[in-house]
Amino acid sequence: MADNESLVVVHSASNEFEANVVKAHLESEGIPVMLKSETWGRLYGLTYTVGAIKILVPEEFAEEARQIIKPRNIRDA
Repeated sequence: MADNESLVVVHSASNEFEANVVKAHLESEGIPVMLKSETWGRLYGLTYTVGAIKILVPEEFAEEARQIIKPRNIRDA
């Protein structure tokens, strides 16, 4: 991703595992992804992320990314 690209938050994950699963899924679809986590947990000596992890993609991929990670009802399958 270029430094001057406009990034958009398409999802907020509650933990690192969820963030990495969503990231891998989007990347497998050809969408570049950047994760941005809250760092305040580390300030207090915690070894894990506290707070949401934001999943960002270039603006041009935002709608496609939202559709890919959109929760689906089992009846939709």
